[in-house]
Amino acid sequence: MAARPLILYPDPRLDLPSEPVAAFDADLRDLARDVTEALDAAAAAGLTAAHLGVRRRLVVLRPEPGGAATVYVNPEIVERSPERATAREGSVSMPGVSEPVERAATIRVRFRDLDGVEHEEAADGFRAACLQHEIDQLEGVFWIVRLSRLRRERAVKRFAKLRAQA
Repeated sequence: MAARPLILYPDPRLDLPSEPVAAFDADLRDLARDVTEALDAAAAAGLTAAHLGVRRRLVVLRPEPGGAATVYVNPEIVERSPERATAREGSVSMPGVSEPVERAATIRVRFRDLDGVEHEEAADGFRAACLQHEIDQLEGVFWIVRLSRLRRERAVKRFAKLRAQA
């Protein structure tokens, strides 16, 4: 199958919430493969089906380069620590732009695997930031929404300048 193209900001599909996955079948496995291939091609830490224009609640995460990829189907954050942590974030849909974003330092996520089996996972550090970022995207919350208005405007201008130079 041909690679699915990444959608870029300001594509309005980035603002749409994704639909829950109901069928754990070959089509879902194909989608997970496509998302994983796009993740690897972009050298990203995480990617959602939404980044490929597919509104399904699927995330692939590989925060350590060369590490194993984890597929999260219908992920939801069930617990967030009150402690906060700041990490630099960006998006394959807005390449070349990153900003510090504050999020919960630790989280607990409930999700299903490709066979439909439910799991829970605790995450902290970079993995927690990645999961929160990607789950936001499933909700139609593009990462720059988490920035102050001034930082968001600067990020948008910087991206427009980068695209104009390309």
